[in-house]
Amino acid sequence: MKTRAISALLALPMIGFGAAAWADCGEFTLASMNWQSAEVLANLDQFILNNGYGCKSQIVTSDTVPAITSLVEKGQPEVVPEAWVDLVPEVVAGGLKDGKIVELASSLSDGGQQGWFVPKYMVDANPELATLAGVLKHPELFPAPEDPGKGAIMNGPEGWGGTIVTDQLAKAFDLPGHNFEVVSTGSAAALDGAIAKAYGDKKGILAFYWAPTSLLGKYEMVRIDLGVPNDPAEWKRCTSVADCADPKPNAFPKDNVYTLVSKGFSEKADKDVIDYFSKRSWTNDTVNKLMAWMSDNQATGEEGAKKFLKDNPDTWKAWVTPEAADKINAAL
Repeated sequence: MKTRAISALLALPMIGFGAAAWADCGEFTLASMNWQSAEVLANLDQFILNNGYGCKSQIVTSDTVPAITSLVEKGQPEVVPEAWVDLVPEVVAGGLKDGKIVELASSLSDGGQQGWFVPKYMVDANPELATLAGVLKHPELFPAPEDPGKGAIMNGPEGWGGTIVTDQLAKAFDLPGHNFEVVSTGSAAALDGAIAKAYGDKKGILAFYWAPTSLLGKYEMVRIDLGVPNDPAEWKRCTSVADCADPKPNAFPKDNVYTLVSKGFSEKADKDVIDYFSKRSWTNDTVNKLMAWMSDNQATGEEGAKKFLKDNPDTWKAWVTPEAADKINAAL
């Protein structure tokens, strides 16, 4: 989940972008973000393109808003591998309408995910706990830290969008009426610690969380079915609004995450490179596990990319030409 305050649209600095020259693949820039999944994806793209197709791609570090805004306004960086487009929908929609950018593969095939999660071992023991209706029948399985006589849902840090949504959905689904309370963990680290402790003790826990994350790669969790579809209008009206007094039952939406490229790049780049960007997509489960390995081993994005390539040849070979696959294998 990329829940962050967006206070200003800052243009990316031009230093390091350079002029695009696409002959024989040529030179272009890939935007890496300041979170792990985007970092490893940018490094994966760079390794595959530079070694498999003879490109001279360079990675520039940015963040969602400035990277996408600069792509639309200036055509650079030429590629944003992991673009959380729902964070800047107007900018993306305008860029697509004006023909300034092209949307290629869904970087995360199952989208970015937010929701309420329980440990998989609980669902294995009692399948009805995969649903909110089942969870609400059993507050005793999810004891509150300060009041074990009540059930609890562990919430995220104050101010996060997902924290506000959890507070609102707790009202909408009448968790207090089912003997549940919302517990503020105060920080992402404390929320992680609560989940890790519950998992280590094989105890029950219901928690707000998101994917892709290294924690879900380390601890198998199940996102429970809230029993209703996402209603975008209600989400905008009340679910995501902290001071809205009458929230209705709703579900978390899927966050759309795509690879965006400049129009100029899409027209001038080698067709095999565009074909790669049109196919390259992976699941949250794949990324979660890779991020867990990176965290456990304090690995860089480059090391994570090589780990993925070595462990998942059947996946990435479907994205590239046979000739490129041979060169990538040789580089590994």
